[in-house]
Amino acid sequence: MDIQEAYKQKKSAQLKEWGAQLKLLEAKAENAGADLKVQHAEMMQSLRLKQRTASEKLKEMGTASAEAWDDVKVTADKVWDDLKSGMADAHAKFK
Repeated sequence: MDIQEAYKQKKSAQLKEWGAQLKLLEAKAENAGADLKVQHAEMMQSLRLKQRTASEKLKEMGTASAEAWDDVKVTADKVWDDLKSGMADAHAKFK
């Protein structure tokens, strides 16, 4: 397995894990009060958008040429860091 394929598999696995975590956070929101539900819904909408962006970037990585790989990887890392940060914030706020 080459480095690019291993990197894509790692990112794909992380994306699946975050998807599962989002579902857990959404389930917790069902038991929250009205104000918290609004706040939670806004955060979940933002996280879902970041998740879609990461998924699209993962697809782009799958079709990137060897020449474009480094640029795609740098952009993907930024997208992942943004999603990772958002997930950490969500977990901290909705424990």
